[in-house]
Amino acid sequence: MSVSNHVQSASPAKILTYESINPHVKRVEYAVRGELAIRAEQIKDELSKENSHNYDFDAVVNCNIGNPQQLKQKPITFFRQVASLTEYPDLLLPENREQVEALYPTDAIERAQKLLKEIGSVGAYSHSQGIHYIRNNVAKFIEERDGYPANPNDIFLTQGASAGVQAVLQLIITHSNVGIMIPIPQYPLYTATLALYDAQPVPYYLNEEEDWGLDLSQLASSLSVGRSKGLDVRALVIINPGNPTGQCLTEHNMREIVDFCHNEHIVLLADEVYQTNIYQPDERPFHSFKKVIRSMGKKYERFELFSFHSVSKGMIGECGRRGGYYECTNIDSRIIEELYKMASVSLCPNVQGQIMVDLMVQPPKRGDKSYTSYQKELNEIYESLRRRSMKLSECFNQLEGVTCNNAQGSMYLFPQLRLPQKAIEAAHQAGKKPDEFYCLAMLDATGVCVVPGSGFGQKNGTWHFRSTFLPPEELLDGFCIKLQKFHNEFLEKYCD
Repeated sequence: MSVSNHVQSASPAKILTYESINPHVKRVEYAVRGELAIRAEQIKDELSKENSHNYDFDAVVNCNIGNPQQLKQKPITFFRQVASLTEYPDLLLPENREQVEALYPTDAIERAQKLLKEIGSVGAYSHSQGIHYIRNNVAKFIEERDGYPANPNDIFLTQGASAGVQAVLQLIITHSNVGIMIPIPQYPLYTATLALYDAQPVPYYLNEEEDWGLDLSQLASSLSVGRSKGLDVRALVIINPGNPTGQCLTEHNMREIVDFCHNEHIVLLADEVYQTNIYQPDERPFHSFKKVIRSMGKKYERFELFSFHSVSKGMIGECGRRGGYYECTNIDSRIIEELYKMASVSLCPNVQGQIMVDLMVQPPKRGDKSYTSYQKELNEIYESLRRRSMKLSECFNQLEGVTCNNAQGSMYLFPQLRLPQKAIEAAHQAGKKPDEFYCLAMLDATGVCVVPGSGFGQKNGTWHFRSTFLPPEELLDGFCIKLQKFHNEFLEKYCD
């Protein structure tokens, strides 16, 4: 055999290997879809095969991610009615009107017709910044919420809020020494994005003993440490209401944060996707950062802010639609042009997601045919979430060695675990962090999938997990009984 023939017959080496890919991609970690979620999917697969498993449960309960409709939250009827009509516009033809009116309320029909007039086909690309008609409605929503004007040209519709966060961070991060201040605990989107764009997190710690409050001295200390390391600290991320911690900032605290950013010349990124998930509205109402800034007077009229919102949370829960927006407040027009350029590379956000944003910001109004049913559905979901948050918090606080703050907002609880030393040692022997070890054991014993606190960041020497309170209300008693049984058996097994 000739040398050339031998070379041709040999298996060629892989061109793309794990070692050769972008190292920043390898640094990315995203706990809510990490090992626990992967293990949960494996268990689901095993449960789907008859008589081939030994689990003491019949289904996995995904409390690892804020995905309401996965856990049986019903879609808002009016929203789905409008969306379905835009998907199949032949239903709106005159010859079909009588049949359609028997199935759909007139305001849903009229809304779909209006959207289609403005959009054309939902299968066509839209404006890269988002459909202008919908951006205009978002601006009206912001004006009504805050009492201050909004410009639709400063609003970008996005594939969920996450895409907006990533676009803004990509813009801000210009070199590997850029620092971005993020809360600890934090939503892993932020650490994952900073890893991907090769920037440095500058953590500040929320105070668990004060309902996960934000102490201004902690911000100052965090910034000082970051700058002492030579970091170019450019932005501060605030998640309000909080994820995973469920706290809601007071207006006074927000003013302190604005003043801090103003004095330190830092851009503020306000993640406000849980703004309607407020469970103590009298004591801790939601205030947008834009409203707070506008109310602080002329000194702050040039204050730079990016605000993010989404259709995935609140009482809507349309996560799979991937709809959201961000607003640029006092951002240089040339920067907005660059954001538009980058948005145009992806052509446009998906149109059904944009439609859901329009419905979120312009729901049925008093006097509309669907208003009563819409309000009834909304209130039922909201009150059920409030009850579930309290019930699950009580459940966690009844577990030995566990403490849990009540949720002021969002859809999560973040209880602290005090684990026996034997459990901590067993975790280390298994190559796991103690809270991860506990959560994996919980999943295998109960089918309940949560996320270990180490995936969000936590104070050294403490262990937590994050759980949604989205399981159906009628199943919550059984859910809590299972958790109590597991926890007691775990403590007994690893008793010091």
